[in-house]
Amino acid sequence: EHDWIAEEGSFVYEPPGEVHTLVVPEDCREMITLFNISGAMIYLDQAGRQIGYEDVFTKIEMCRRHYSDVGLGADYVDQFIR
Repeated sequence: EHDWIAEEGSFVYEPPGEVHTLVVPEDCREMITLFNISGAMIYLDQAGRQIGYEDVFTKIEMCRRHYSDVGLGADYVDQFIR
């Protein structure tokens, strides 16, 4: 964790291995952010132990379930993959 705060218009680059917690103040009326992630996102508990992860394959599977659930078919996601 770092003691800096990203403000409106900030650009944050985090190399592999960085750990941070995203916090949006309660008095913030709207927060829009764009995450560009290359590689896996590994989730840790307070003790630093891995409790989950997401990568391109887990995200594709998540999309397959969603598209299937809404009636478009699991293979709908295939059109977005080259």
